[in-house]
Formats: sequence, C-alpha cells, structure tokens
Amino acid sequence: MRWAMLAIGILAYQPGGRAFWMLPSVFVMVMAIGWALGVVGMQLPYVEASIAVSVVVFGGAILFALKSSVTICAALARLFALFHGYAHGVAMPAGPAAPYAAGFIAASVLLHVAGIGFGLAIGGVGRRSETALRAAGLVIAVIGMAILLPIA
Repeated sequence: MRWAMLAIGILAYQPGGRAFWMLPSVFVMVMAIGWALGVVGMQLPYVEASIAVSVVVFGGAILFALKSSVTICAALARLFALFHGYAHGVAMPAGPAAPYAAGFIAASVLLHVAGIGFGLAIGGVGRRSETALRAAGLVIAVIGMAILLPIA
C-alpha cells in the first residue's frame, strides 16, 4: 500500500534524528518477516482491514505530529509492517521468490525515500511547513478511511 509507505517516510522526516533511518528500516525488516509468513501459508486475520487502518493511523500520526514519540511510531510501524509483508507473501505469483521479494522491498524503500523527500521539500522552519505536513497527514488519513469503508 503506497500510502502507508509514503507516510512512514514523512513520519521518519518529522522528528529527524534516529527516526530518519529507524522507522523505514524497522518497517522493511518486519515487512520481510510478514512476507515469509505469507509464503509459508501461515494464517493472519484481518489483513486487508489492518493495512487500511495502518494508512489511517500513519496519516493521523503525521496530522497530530506524533514526532516526539519515535518509540510509539516504531511500534506501530512494526505492527502494521507485518500485515503489509504478509499481503505480499500470499499474493506472490508462482516463480522464484527472491526477485519478487527484492522488487517489493525495493519499491517500499523508494516510497519511504519519497516520503522523506516530501518532508525535506516542504519542511523547514515555520508554520507553513508544519501546516503542509499536517495537511499531508490529513489527506493520507482520509485516503485510509476511504480504503477501509468497503472492507468494514
């Protein structure tokens, strides 16, 4: 889900510091674990709903500037990354697993980088940059709610 990946990048940008590398790294590592669980056929409930909720939660975290709580954001990233990876694992087409995994992991990293780049592009000091980041969080959260409505 590209919106969650972009949101992780923006969340990584907001506080900066260790979050800048930690949130995307944690997400990708746990996503790979989730992928492996999906590949081996483990059952995980509420996958689609959890992915949609992740978009709402990550958007809300940006909107409400939870940048001071890197630990909470990292915990949320770990939780939801499991579902994102699992979805890739169960949707994997027949064929070699390594290129497929490398592809979705690379795409996820690029989307994280795009989110960080978005933050860098509109970031800075001042009320306008903070408002723009929060507006992006609102848009992402609303998109997540729109994705969630048909599932619920």
